Amino acid sequence: MWLYSALLFGSFIVPFALSFDSRLQFYKQWKYVIPSLLIVALFYIAFDIFFTVKGVWGFNPKYHSSLNIFNLPLEEVLFFIVIPYASVFLHESFILYFPEIKLNETAGKIVTVVFVLVLTLVALLHINKIYTVYACSLMITALFFSFFNKSAVINRFYITFLIIIIPFLLVNGILTGSFINKEVVWYNNHENLGIRIFTIPVEDFGYAFSLILINLLLISKLKSFFIKTKPISC
Repeated sequence: MWLYSALLFGSFIVPFALSFDSRLQFYKQWKYVIPSLLIVALFYIAFDIFFTVKGVWGFNPKYHSSLNIFNLPLEEVLFFIVIPYASVFLHESFILYFPEIKLNETAGKIVTVVFVLVLTLVALLHINKIYTVYACSLMITALFFSFFNKSAVINRFYITFLIIIIPFLLVNGILTGSFINKEVVWYNNHENLGIRIFTIPVEDFGYAFSLILINLLLISKLKSFFIKTKPISC
């Protein structure tokens, strides 16, 4: 059964088709988005392979293809391209239609500091739980780098992530066992807090947050680099 493939296809096809919308023209950002997706994906996939080998999580062969890359189903590898692409598209679309909706600088910094302090505390109190520490560390790292982003991506992302959570609950919910007999992705609860929102481990929210935010920060960096290096026409 190709359920995992179907979820990825459904997550990708609409954002891809709308990338050519005459107003958004998201395809024009591909020169920044695609390199970012590939770079960030390599990092996440490397750790995904490691944690799969360690039994932190695994995959039900009933729901994915027989194609594997270093013990990961092909779909799992594509996940780190498709889901960030759809999320970045949603982020950019929201900004286009609601450009004024964002946290101000002060509020953004306060929220970020609070998140960092809480995540640090959670990681220290559960230092023996690999996924908990990993998810907290990723989110702390992403938030740390957001302090150095001149375009203040984080102030918009706090808002857009609340929108992204809606499709996230559906897709990740199915992957973790909602609406189906057995989960597509199983988790070793000895390595996480054991707290689930529906069937989704709470760590997945921090994991998704960091995955998308790191992409947005890198895309922002690539945009500023290309603008600076773009030759001035006479």
